[in-house]
Amino acid sequence: MSSLNIFDIAGSGMNAQSLRLNLVASNISNANSVSSSEGDVYKSRQPVFAAELKNRLDKQDAGSKVNVKGIVESDAPAIMEYAPNHPMADKNGYIFKPNVNTVEEMANMMSASRSYQNNVEVLNTAKQLILQTLKMGQ
Repeated sequence: MSSLNIFDIAGSGMNAQSLRLNLVASNISNANSVSSSEGDVYKSRQPVFAAELKNRLDKQDAGSKVNVKGIVESDAPAIMEYAPNHPMADKNGYIFKPNVNTVEEMANMMSASRSYQNNVEVLNTAKQLILQTLKMGQ
């Protein structure tokens, strides 16, 4: 594997974790929003990742990247709360809150942040190794 592929692989991991962090931020920021109907309520969103494996036998080159396949909305039901005096209440007195679990989102945030940091460390280490290799020729 070419040492330059390391930058592509770590970069794709950083892009994936950055998207994950953005979705966590969106989920947490909308956790306390309210709607008057179940169809209009915010739904928790999660990224779908897949590893893309490249194996070129003719070049003896292998590597993998992280691909973002899409973003899915949670199919968990919205939280229905009886609040007849709320201005957003429906005709039966219910409001609907998002199905966002803030504890789970905080755990996702910590995991994505740590994964991002690990990819940065991989980039820094690869850069240092390449620089040390170039200095050997002097």
